[in-house]
Amino acid sequence: MRAAIRRAGALVCDEIAEPIPEPGQVLVKSLCCGICGSDLHALHHFEHLMGLARRADGERVEIGRPEDTPDIVFGHEFCVEVLDYGPGMTKRLKPGTRAVSVPVAFDSQGPHTVGYSPVHPGGFAERMVLTDLMLLEVPNGLPSEHAATTEPFAVGAHAVAKAQMDKDSVALVIGCGPVGLAVIASLKARGHGPIVAADYSPRRRKAAEAMGADVVIDPAEESPNARWSDFGVPATSTTVRTARMAGKAWARPVVFECVGAPGVLESVVEGCPPGAKVVVAGVCMETDRIEPSLAVTKELSLEFVLGYTPEEFAATLGDLAEGRIDPSPILTGKVGLSGVADAFKALGSPEDHVKILVEPGRV
Repeated sequence: MRAAIRRAGALVCDEIAEPIPEPGQVLVKSLCCGICGSDLHALHHFEHLMGLARRADGERVEIGRPEDTPDIVFGHEFCVEVLDYGPGMTKRLKPGTRAVSVPVAFDSQGPHTVGYSPVHPGGFAERMVLTDLMLLEVPNGLPSEHAATTEPFAVGAHAVAKAQMDKDSVALVIGCGPVGLAVIASLKARGHGPIVAADYSPRRRKAAEAMGADVVIDPAEESPNARWSDFGVPATSTTVRTARMAGKAWARPVVFECVGAPGVLESVVEGCPPGAKVVVAGVCMETDRIEPSLAVTKELSLEFVLGYTPEEFAATLGDLAEGRIDPSPILTGKVGLSGVADAFKALGSPEDHVKILVEPGRV
């Protein structure tokens, strides 16, 4: 079967072996699959990503070379069609059923992250195998391209859940790429607001507004932290002390850092109001720095987040199916397997695209 393959640090379209489902697994056809920012990082820094994951588990590892890494088929934001089941299984979902899944597959060797595993190709292939019990049927006639956004919007849902927002909290979202837009959508779906969003890109600011941001800021013209007092949030230590002496109360401000570039977290810590909660959803792949004394003086809370729970994934599918989240503003292009390499390049420019979907059946 055909697939877009990461081979020696580059993307090529080639033939790979057909996957064969084991007991507990389902053979599926990939209908469409989003290109994630993590895929863009992984194309050139896969070995570093895997090394960081192992370091998080307490291992000390050497970073390997791209030419020594097995072929990888990316793609973890997918909508699929059920084709067949592994041996001895009850067909819980009929062949032809459309489904989504948390991108984790279990086999005799244990769990694998679909799209980042050399043995479990992702959605940039014509077919793949998934775990039966992880599959969720697409409800309410939800279009496949919308269902495929369940995974990235679940990332936003998890970040919002971890923020533990007060009822009247003011949210500032720094960075309106796919992660920031998912955060905005989840905030809106949960009824939180006001939502302030900041990004240098006009296209991304427009998308943020479409996803539900109440105020959109160009950081080149105005500080993202300039509006706190407009919503009753004391923005400096002096105004906090004054408000406390006057017996005033206010909801806790929350800042979502969704850029993941060196220096951004430091600027957030320096610029956000005292007592704020900072939720770090952007994944910085380089060594970065902050000045802890600033965070201590301002009594900030830092929350680093990753992924989502199965429950958040299922709830996000419900939000999409019931219309609480409309992914249309972020879907800006579609390509077949032969167009994946060019799509990765196009996503390097925020003015060209927000989210490109890969449709393996597209010619």
